[in-house]
Amino acid sequence: MAEHLYLQASSRTERYRELYPQLQGLLSRETNLIANLANTAAALRQVFGFFWVGFYLVEGDQLVLGPFQGEIACTRIARGRGVCGTSWHTGQTLVVPDVDAFPGHIACSSSSCSEIVVPLRNTEGEIVGVLDIDSDQLSDFTEEVDRPALEQIVELLAPLFSR
Repeated sequence: MAEHLYLQASSRTERYRELYPQLQGLLSRETNLIANLANTAAALRQVFGFFWVGFYLVEGDQLVLGPFQGEIACTRIARGRGVCGTSWHTGQTLVVPDVDAFPGHIACSSSSCSEIVVPLRNTEGEIVGVLDIDSDQLSDFTEEVDRPALEQIVELLAPLFSR
């Protein structure tokens, strides 16, 4: 069965509001972790046209590339390295307006200009991965709009890691 997203809003804030209940419904009908992560990445890329959307999952002391949409990416990232590894290490969402200004940024693609990384937690609160979104535009993500909306979206994924 094909899934469809129905969005009418033009502002980013409203698109997040319209997307959220549709993602809730989509994720509630499937129990497979990889399928749900893949559809979440695809939905975010489809709705917002971001350059790269994907997940890195904790494996030992590294983040390992999970489901994503976009160009080929870095496969493994050490804890505390780059934006993803730093977000994992600190447990905080990072909004990076200019990736070239981020100390230790890992350039998987020279087309990436700005980035947001949101820690992904299971229902026990343990960080099990990160949602990584890159844009080919500078300052494409904001603390006021993208951060809370994406943090709410990753909360939908927590039960998938506790099954």
